[in-house]
Amino acid sequence: MSRAYRMTKRSGGVQCLWEQLLRYEKSFRNIFTGPFAREGIITMKKNTTHNLTVAAMLSAVAFILMFIEFPIPMLIPSFVKMDFSDLPALLGAFALGPVYGVVISFMKNLLHIVIKGTSTACVGELCNFMLGAVFSAVAGVIYKHHKSRKTAIIGAIAGAAAMAVFSVPSNYFITYPAYVQFYHMPLEAILGMYQAILPSADSLIKCLVVFNMPFTLVKGLLDAALCLLIYKPLSPILHGRK
Repeated sequence: MSRAYRMTKRSGGVQCLWEQLLRYEKSFRNIFTGPFAREGIITMKKNTTHNLTVAAMLSAVAFILMFIEFPIPMLIPSFVKMDFSDLPALLGAFALGPVYGVVISFMKNLLHIVIKGTSTACVGELCNFMLGAVFSAVAGVIYKHHKSRKTAIIGAIAGAAAMAVFSVPSNYFITYPAYVQFYHMPLEAILGMYQAILPSADSLIKCLVVFNMPFTLVKGLLDAALCLLIYKPLSPILHGRK
């Protein structure tokens, strides 16, 4: 076999390899820039825009619900009030994902600080955000794993339980020390409000476990029940379906 023939054969092989690479390059370019790719990008942008719009709406509703609060006398001191402002975050966690639930909890409290202001140097809003974030994140993660009515119920109950448990350390280390600091309210006075209902409540941790934790659990379960009642009717709006 002559040297010229070998060089010609090798050149032809290189040419074939180059043409093959060009075909692969064209195929990859069609994957990322073709009509299906463009359609996917447009769909993704539409979904993101819709999710942000729904999250903004739910944040506004949650902010308004913060003003609809009421005490439950004879069961817990009057400065601890019931409200349903965590409901929109739970709806968002189920419809959009757990991250959006946390975002809605954050935006709700941010709106409260900006519009109404704060009397606890944002400590009350911080605790409210943390409790709502725990509630919606736990529920949303469980529901996202397998979307069904059963997992929605399990997730909501688990989220309410997690929020109730988390309320003890958050109140013990953050909220109540802030009340003492900013309202110049002695801890004994706070304990006295609990002891008016249960005389044996002689320590802050006991008050939080006996009163605040069950109260927070019931609050979360009520939000969960309302969510399950209204989720399906609101589903077209939450998911952008006609």
